[in-house]
Formats: sequence, structure tokens, C-alpha cells
Amino acid sequence: MTQQTDLADVLSDLEAGSAERESAAGRPHDVVDRLRGTGFLTLRVPRDHGGADASLRQVFEALIDVARADSNVAQALRAHFAYVEGLRFSPGGFEAVTGGSVIGNAITEPSGAAAGDFAGLSTVFVQGPDGWTITGTKFYSTGTLYADRVWVWGVTDAGVPASALIPLDRPGITVVDDWDGFGQRASGSGTTHFENTPATLDEVVVAGSEPPPRLAIGAFLQLWLTAVIVGNLEAASNDAQALLRGRSRGITHGTTELPRHDPVLLQQAGDIASKAYAARAIVLDAASLLDDVDARLHAGDLDGVAAQEAGRRVAEAKISVERLALDAATELFEVGGASATRAGANLDRHWRNIRTLASHNSTRIKARVIGDHVINGSDLPDNTYF
Repeated sequence: MTQQTDLADVLSDLEAGSAERESAAGRPHDVVDRLRGTGFLTLRVPRDHGGADASLRQVFEALIDVARADSNVAQALRAHFAYVEGLRFSPGGFEAVTGGSVIGNAITEPSGAAAGDFAGLSTVFVQGPDGWTITGTKFYSTGTLYADRVWVWGVTDAGVPASALIPLDRPGITVVDDWDGFGQRASGSGTTHFENTPATLDEVVVAGSEPPPRLAIGAFLQLWLTAVIVGNLEAASNDAQALLRGRSRGITHGTTELPRHDPVLLQQAGDIASKAYAARAIVLDAASLLDDVDARLHAGDLDGVAAQEAGRRVAEAKISVERLALDAATELFEVGGASATRAGANLDRHWRNIRTLASHNSTRIKARVIGDHVINGSDLPDNTYF
């Protein structure tokens, strides 16, 4: 059986239990475990390190498929893929990933610092004669609930940015499943505590070398969220089609006996399907631009114009896709009528998930920045949140 077939089988099972799992506040630990054997988690690992060396477009195609099956799992793996992207600029370090580990994140903090201000982190790395200790509290630790290792960011006691990849079974680490958003409920976006957690000398990386432009990394992270929205939209479209096919009771003043033949409802289902197609195309086009940026970064000939263009297109993708998706998730109920609002159907999860994902970074602020860029030629912000 091929890895592709394995992934299709896993996603089929994942999709079949998605609505019920969310209604019951379940957590897809078993599905994340099964993904280890499909090759999905090593898609971006170079071939000479044991991976598929897939293009970003191929990764985002597969990601949308995962998100269509269960958007919580797709979001939970964002930190894992971001970590692998960083490794692609280093000479190695892929052993944890190729060995089957899932990587979680511990970056964002419940502080007053602006999002993206990593120098303002309060998690402290203290070096001793035999290693380091890490102390601090993180939230929005998306995916860490399902992970084997966690990528933690902080500063040394001298104020220098530092990071480490450490096993989650280390002393002093507590992962709390306390994310209480109305959407993406099982994304594992809760709190992680570190209390004098030990790290070896070779696990800690202290800032010093020049990283790749953050705009390129940020564009990858932002497009990931937009792709997860697309998966939700495709799931909503599939549910709209199944709902309309299964309706047996028509409307007294409708045009046909069976709803599935009603031209108004058919048009609505067609509109939703068209939105899903357009949204996928938008994301994959942006992913192709990121492939170009990635190739030029590794060749050492990336200029600021190309990076800015990719960042702009990713931001425009978010603005366009989230509007398509939110509209479609509402239009789903026009196809189904009042029965579609039953709690047991859990069809509102699509809107809740899309709204939660879209709320990560302000669309209006992105639109304002793009407007200033296209009208006045201003530079786009070089941070991981644009």
C-alpha cells in the first residue's frame, strides 16, 4: 500500500468522525498518531534526510485535504511544518521528525507585548555548567497537546533570544488543554508551563546567525491558516450537497416536489461549490509563489521585491478566501433549512471554525497595509504575523 493510499485511508476515517468528535469534545490523538506512518509529516524533509522533498504547493494541496477531513488536526500540525521549514536552512537536525516525532510550539505568551515581539518574551533560559533550565508560561500552544517534542522560544538571562526543541516528557513541563474558543476546539491551542525544565547544551540555540527574511516565513505561516479555512469551506460544500440530496420534504410554495430539484436550492449549492473551487485555487497560486521565494532563498538570490510580492499575495489570499468561506458557511443553512440548525447535525462547526481561524490576524489591518502598498508604495511589514 502506498503512502498516498495510507493518507487517504486515514483522512477518510478522520472525516467520518469529525462532527461527532467535535460534539463530544473529543481529541484526535489516534489520528495524529496514524499520520506518522503516511509520509505527510515528512513531506518537506529533503530526500537525502529521508523525506519526500515536496514542493510547498504539494504540501498545501495535501494540507487542504487534511483540513477538509478535520481542520483541528490541520491547524495542530502548523508548528510541526514551520519547524521543518526552519530546518531546511540548516545542515541537518531532521532526525526527530524522520524518527516519527510530532513537533508542537511554545512561542506566544500571555503578556502585553505586541504579537511578534520575540525580544519581549518573558520565558527565561538560564545556563548552568551542565546545561540550561527553562522557566515560563506559554499560551496558544497549538498542537502541543498531540506532540512528542515542543519548540520553545524565550530569552537568556542576558536578554538574547533563544530557542530549544525538547521532549515533552521532561521534568517541569505541564501541558494544559484549556483552549476555550468556540471554534477549532480540538486544535490543542492551550497553555504550556515550564518550571526549571532542563535542556542540554546542544538542544538550545542562542540567536547569532542571520535568519531568512521573516516575511517569507511569515507568509508560510499565514497561508497555512488560510489553507485550513479552505478545507473547512470544502467540508461545508460537501455537507451542503449531502444535505440537499437527503432532503425529502419540499416547501409548499417551492417550484418542485423534491428539494434536490429546486432550482433555487441547486443554485445555492452550486454557489457554495464554486466558492470552494475558487478558494483552493487562490491558496495554491500563492503557494506556487512561495515555492519561487523558497528556491531563491536557498540559491541566495532572493530580493526584497520577490519576498514582498509573495507576502502581499498571501495576505490578499486571506482577505479573499475568508470572505468566500464565511459566506458559504452561512449559505449552507439556506440549503438545509431549519432542520440544518439541529445541534446533532453540528453544521455550525464550519462557520465557527472559519471565524476562529480568520480572527487570528486582522483582515482589515491587512487590507489597509495592502492599500498603502499599492497606492503609496509603502513596504509590507517584515514579521511572522503578516
